[in-house]
Amino acid sequence: MKEQLEAARQAAGEAIEVFYDPRQNAEHASDLQRSHRLKAEMLSLMQRAEAWGRAASAADRRDRSEAEPEEWQSFERRADEFFGA
Repeated sequence: MKEQLEAARQAAGEAIEVFYDPRQNAEHASDLQRSHRLKAEMLSLMQRAEAWGRAASAADRRDRSEAEPEEWQSFERRADEFFGA
């Protein structure tokens, strides 16, 4: 949709700020509004996916540290404990 709108803008020779303003471009207003809604929805979905990913990673780290602490500790921490540093 974005490519179609940009092609229409270039074909019309319109300035960006005029063409992409739905109040000034009645011909493409519904497509412009749909494009804005889709972009907002995509942003919302990406934020939810990032939050889900962070929560899953934190849960994985917590599960690993509780289940097998020695295996998941960093090399430096184990070395410090072993050598008494």
